[in-house]
Amino acid sequence: MFVVISLGGSLIMQEQPDIKYIKELAQIIRKSPHKFGIVTGGGRIARTFAQAARGLGASEFEADEIAIDSTRQNARLMTIALKGVACPHVFTDFEKAYEAAQHYKVVVMGGTIPGITTDTDAALLAEKVGAKRILNLSNIDGVYTANPRKDKNAKKFKKMKYQELLDLAGKSDSRKAGTHFVFDFVACKMIGRSGIETHFINGRNITDLKAAIDGKPHSGTIVRG
Repeated sequence: MFVVISLGGSLIMQEQPDIKYIKELAQIIRKSPHKFGIVTGGGRIARTFAQAARGLGASEFEADEIAIDSTRQNARLMTIALKGVACPHVFTDFEKAYEAAQHYKVVVMGGTIPGITTDTDAALLAEKVGAKRILNLSNIDGVYTANPRKDKNAKKFKKMKYQELLDLAGKSDSRKAGTHFVFDFVACKMIGRSGIETHFINGRNITDLKAAIDGKPHSGTIVRG
């Protein structure tokens, strides 16, 4: 089976790249029987540079462009960590990523074009390669009714339907580079139209990570149906 991972930049990079975590994730992927597509986000670095660009008078298109550069740097780190099983090229084209996936266990992408988030890139890649499962890995352990860091009354969903996720995403997706939202609105539409099961977990929870890769129960959120 082909599994696509939308890998939050916050897991890869804080003030410095998290070498220990990158190695641990790479080892899990190496040992798994599945094939993988990995799409890396930009995290804090992308937000910092996008905001700096705006402060210098950049348009939102230009802020997107500089944020995308950060996602591709993170993607490069993953190709290095997965040397020997991943194609060494960081893809920006879905057709070429698909072609490489016929020959490698892992293909890696960063962002592609301004206005398209890495969530949507992951959904597009999943559609292209025929993946039935997407893992959304972040530093939050599932999908909540509100931001759990700001609202102590926020409740976590154990299971959701595509329309429920779409409704929630519509409230938080501002379409600006470097902003936080549960899942990109367009990506929600895409997983729904293709029936791609999507798992939201804290990527540092290794038990949940391994379970989600195999489609087994975990403490995060599963979106289907």
